[in-house]
Parts: sequence; C-alpha cells; structure tokens
Amino acid sequence: MFHTILIANRGEIACRVIRTARKLGIRTVAVFSDADADAQHVRLADEAHHIGGARPQDSYLRGEAIIEVAKKSGAQAIHPGYGFLSENADFADAVLAAGIAFIGPSGASMRKMGSKAGAKDLMAAAGVPVVPGYTGEDQSPDLLQREADAMGYPLMIKAAHGGGGKGMRIVRTHDEFLPNLESCQREARNAFGRDRVLLERYIEHPRHIEIQVFGDSHGGALHLNERECSAQRRYQKVLEESPSVFLTPELRAKMGAAAVQAAHAIDYANAGTVEFIVGADGGFYFMEINTRLQVEHPVTEEVTGLDLVEWQLRIAAGEKLPLTQEQIEQQGHAIEVRLYAEDPDAGFLPGSGTLQTLRLPMPSRNVRIDSGVVEGDTVTIFYDPMIAKLIVWDEDRPRALARMREALAACEIAGPKSNIAFLERLVRHPAVVGGSIDTGYLDRHLDEFLSPAQTDRVLLLAAATTRLLAQEADARTAAAIGSDPGSPWAIADGWRLGYGGSRRLAFAEGGTRIELVARGHSGDYVIELDGASHTVSGARLDDEALSARIDGDMRRFRALSDGDDVLVHDGRQRLRLHAEAVYRREGGDGGSSEHRIRAPMPGRVVVVQKQPGDAVSAGDVVLVIEAMKMELALKAPRDGVLAEVRAQAGDFVEGDAVLATLEQ
Repeated sequence: MFHTILIANRGEIACRVIRTARKLGIRTVAVFSDADADAQHVRLADEAHHIGGARPQDSYLRGEAIIEVAKKSGAQAIHPGYGFLSENADFADAVLAAGIAFIGPSGASMRKMGSKAGAKDLMAAAGVPVVPGYTGEDQSPDLLQREADAMGYPLMIKAAHGGGGKGMRIVRTHDEFLPNLESCQREARNAFGRDRVLLERYIEHPRHIEIQVFGDSHGGALHLNERECSAQRRYQKVLEESPSVFLTPELRAKMGAAAVQAAHAIDYANAGTVEFIVGADGGFYFMEINTRLQVEHPVTEEVTGLDLVEWQLRIAAGEKLPLTQEQIEQQGHAIEVRLYAEDPDAGFLPGSGTLQTLRLPMPSRNVRIDSGVVEGDTVTIFYDPMIAKLIVWDEDRPRALARMREALAACEIAGPKSNIAFLERLVRHPAVVGGSIDTGYLDRHLDEFLSPAQTDRVLLLAAATTRLLAQEADARTAAAIGSDPGSPWAIADGWRLGYGGSRRLAFAEGGTRIELVARGHSGDYVIELDGASHTVSGARLDDEALSARIDGDMRRFRALSDGDDVLVHDGRQRLRLHAEAVYRREGGDGGSSEHRIRAPMPGRVVVVQKQPGDAVSAGDVVLVIEAMKMELALKAPRDGVLAEVRAQAGDFVEGDAVLATLEQ
C-alpha cells in the first residue's frame, strides 16, 4: 500500500479521498488554486500546494504542475477524483512516466473509451448493444448536417470526450441542427479541451441505468450492480438510487454481464462505470464508460457496504480484487441527491457567494453527507456549484424515500440560493415515488417541480408567528440583562393607551413584498393578511419547533428566526422570508431597465454575437457568458438597435453588470 498520495482535485471528492486515505494510514497531499486557498480539502490534507489561478485551465488542468508537486512531496500515487484530468489519458501516462502510480485505469484503456465515438465502435465489435449513429472523425458542419438528415430526427449531439452532461443537445428538426452543433462544440471545447462530437439516434422516454465495474491488473473484473439515474434535467443527474425498481433480476444479470464484458474488452483496471440507455421494452444500449469514480458512487457503497475509494487504492497498489462476483452482496435501498447553489425558479441559474448558513442533517447509519464546504465558505464562479451530496439508506425504497424527505427538511442554506425546495418536491412527485420517471420527464414537466405561484397562507401565518415570538423573546432578553429587568418595555405586545396595539410586519420573498398586521401577544394573535383575519392561539416556539392552533387547527412546524431571516417547514414544504422595514421611501430612479442587458451572475464572456448599431429582436442572443461550467445566453429584452456593447470575449464580468444597452 502507498504511504503518501496526492489528490489532483478539489471539493467533496478530494475530502472523500483524504478521509479514506487517513483511515488506511496514508499521508495525503492536496493541490489548490487561488480560489481554493482556504478550501476544506486544503485544510484536511496533511500538506497542500498552490498550483495556479482560479480558472481550471490555470490550475487543476495543469498536469505538469500537479506532477511536480507529487515529486516534491514524495507522493507515490495520484488520485484524480472526477472531472478535470480524471479521464485524460495523456495525464495518466505522464504520471506513470514520472514513476508515480495513477489511481485509475491506464492511459491505453482511457483512449479506447475517451472518445465516445471510438468506444461505441469498440463495444459493437465486442458484441455489446449500441445505439445507431455517426461516430466518424470528419467533423465538418456540412457533413454532420447530412449525416443528421440521413439518420432522421430526433437525434442527440454528444461531445465525444468528457461527460457530466456537458456538450449534449437534443435536436428535433433540420433547422435546429447547426446552431445546436456550434453551441455543443463550444461547450465541449471549454469543458474538455476538444470539440469532436458524435451523433446518435435519440430514444424517447428512456431509462438511464449504469453499472459499477471494477477491474484489476491481474485480469479480474466484476460488477457491483446498478444505479438508476433516470431523474435528469438537461442530462444532469438530480437523483440516483440503487437498486433500480425498473430492472428485473434477469435484466440485471444481462446488463451486469454486458458491463463486465465491456471492461474485459479494454483490459480495464480500477473503478469505472458502464452507462446504458434502456428502452421501455427493456432493450438496453451502451452509451459510454466513465473511466473514473462517479459522483453517485456513494449509493453503491451504501447498499454493498464497500468503500470504493479503498478498492481504488488497493488495486492501484497492485492488489487483486478484494471479492469475487459471488461475494458481492446488496442490502436495502440507497438514494442520493445533490444540493446545489442554484435557483430552480430562474432556470436553474447557478449561484455564488458566501454560505452564511449551512445546516445539514446529523450523519447516521441512515444519513450520509459528502461535502467540500462548511458554513462560511464561498461558492465560487469557477467550479461546479455543488454544496453537498445527501445520501440516505434504509431497508427498502419507501423507507429510504421517507429518510430523504426528513433529511431535506433538516437542510438550510442561506447566502446563494439553493435547490433544496426543488428536491423536496422531486422526492414526493408521483413519477419518482412510483419509479416511473424517464430521463426526459423533468424537462417535459418542469413546472410540476418548481415553486407554486401562490405562497401557502398557513406557512405565511406560521412565519409571522415565529417572527412575533422571536421579537418578544428578544425584548425579554434585552430587559433581563439591562438595568431594569421589570421594565414594561420587556413586553413587546404593541400596547397603546386605551386599546390593544397592532404591529405591522413586512417580509420579502424573492421579489415579492408581503405585509401583515398582528394584534395580541404571548402566542395569541389575530393576523390580518390580504384583507382577511386569522387567529393564532397557543403558539409556542421551542428548540426550533413551532406549535400553534391556526384558525382552530393545531399545526406543528420546524421554525427558525435568524436575524432578519425566518424559515418555516411543515414537513412537506418550506418557506423562507426576509424581514424588511415596515415603512420605506417610495420612488427610485424612475428609469426603465428594458434597455439594459445585465450579467445574471459573475462569469466570463465567451461570445459576443451582436455589435453596436445592429438591429435586434426581443429574444435575440447578444452575448454568451460561461459560469460554473455552463453557458448562459443573454438576450435582447425588446426589439431595438444596440447602442453599446461593454464587454468582449474573454472578459470576466461581475453579477448584475450592464454588458450592453439598447437605444432608448
């Protein structure tokens, strides 16, 4: 076994590898960029070295700098994690050439799988079913258009190198093909450094099933059963589970055997994932092999009881596979979701900023947290905005879903917006509960998973009650530590001479202002909301729990009042409000923003498609910025003529910066 390893990655996967290495008594070395100088993986490792600027190409994609750190620190092996250089065959070869072990497959195996096109051809030759399509090296737009037309629509354009849902587009008509091709190639070039694509027939309503495989350097190979990843949005997985409710024992055995056959075909060693697309009839087709550990590997660990990172380390050190296929056991059901800094109600726009609040459930046998950040850390614009992976396990799927609902209810993130509420609706949706979701369901029915247009009135009343009780408690505390503990000012009841006083409350929910009027005190209130009166009685706030009779019905909520923020959760949905000043000055600059095109978040301008003087129509793309590994098209808000463009390709811009204006 190794005595020192270097982790050529960041975030939760770097933290994950460090913890397993520590368990085995292995010393760890981390690398970090300018943006990650205070990151958790840097603090967890035994030592850490700076390797460059914040952009991946200036740091985590600099293989020569990483190898130099490994030599300097005496590391015997390099673990690439996932993303960045994890599937770069040249890097794997360079590591070995430097006399250092690469914790992953060989460069030769990667090259066979690094191109989705070559992989499909190889798998077809090995007898593994593949989806029909075009995998040729000729990448001229005219030829690709002809191949697409001949294949027929719908079809999928896929980046031949890389993964993670980047560089993929569904095209349904001839006219959509070239614009999607250009965007797909640009995204692939930015994410993976290569812009080759392949075309393949798009199977409607498919399931996404992947098989975890392991091979060793002694010719052994086996599989650890499947993970279902059919809950996806724009090819990004949002929920993974094992086992799949879709597979029969017979289909599971066939797919497992095909996955092992695929591993043998490329002399595979270490961890890999064979991904299949499965039709409604049970027909399955090879999509790709991810020659690395997958983000969703914890669900396999939870149902098998195995540490896959430990397996990686042992196999890279030359050991044989720890178990035989017959010894692989599977127990219970595991589910994983990913908490992201993003705004689902704004098109899943990635977020960035300081995690002012980060509350996650307490880890246990049933709940696991994999995260690379803690409260106070910053989610930057340079990398994936994942905050944490939330994994649950229980004896069967219904109980695992219940565990996930409980775990999500215990999560709270303040600072950048998050997808927690979206995930809470997801794990309650009939398509997920019933196990019928396919890879396109979320995109077809996204409105079913987004915030309702109208806020639940009961939640609003609970939030107002929480705020009132917190204000009264604060007043009592202030009086108790003052010079006059018996002061009448310790009673925050809004009392006025001769009549019961009222208190006004104002909250902001997104861009909406909510105003209420409350009378009463000490847990008994009449609250006016939108012209209607509601009674709240017997309200008690104890240890983050609010119990109260609202309009006669007893209700219980998880409730937090933190500064000016109030959070309530009724067990099914949450509401977060920000308290505002009750009275505010009316007015503003009076100017319309319809002539401005702003950056929705910090990022880098990758394309400027229009110039000053160009006529544009509402919805025309003027600029494209890249942030957190995704492209965002900035469009004209109305018809008009561009007056100015204030950015050019390559510029880094701040959130809300005006990048272009229309003539007024």
